[in-house]
Amino acid sequence: MNTVAWTRFLGALALLAVGLDHLEQAVVDHYLAIPTIGTLFVLNFAAAAVVAGGLFAPVQRLPGRVGEVAVPALCLAGIGVAAGSLAGLLVSESSGLFGFMETGYRAAIVVSIALESVTVVLLGAYLAVARRARKARRGAAAATAPYSAYAPHAPR
Repeated sequence: MNTVAWTRFLGALALLAVGLDHLEQAVVDHYLAIPTIGTLFVLNFAAAAVVAGGLFAPVQRLPGRVGEVAVPALCLAGIGVAAGSLAGLLVSESSGLFGFMETGYRAAIVVSIALESVTVVLLGAYLAVARRARKARRGAAAATAPYSAYAPHAPR
């Protein structure tokens, strides 16, 4: 497995951990009892689990354009889930969110910040490295067929 694949799968694992951390907070720390916030924590888990599952699956094998854009779209969705969670935490720490205000940086919050940050970094790195690799492959393909534009069967 190459570096590009490792960043994708580790990013998916970190994203799944973000979701599990939110599920743990919802159930064990009774965030489910807090209106709106409990629901958002469960939705965070569901979104993280679905996106991480997609990142673990070989969705790049889907036919046509769907296969090309599936992994980058899932990476962007994962970054959105993690960054959105981090933004929600920061808002709840500073001014409150839906009437709820988080206080202090207990261990669960520190773990959450670390997991969300790692998810954004890994999935962002995947997007950057995969884009560079895709451009290199296209350049190599163009270099191996320099006269294909002059072939009579080539579309113009």
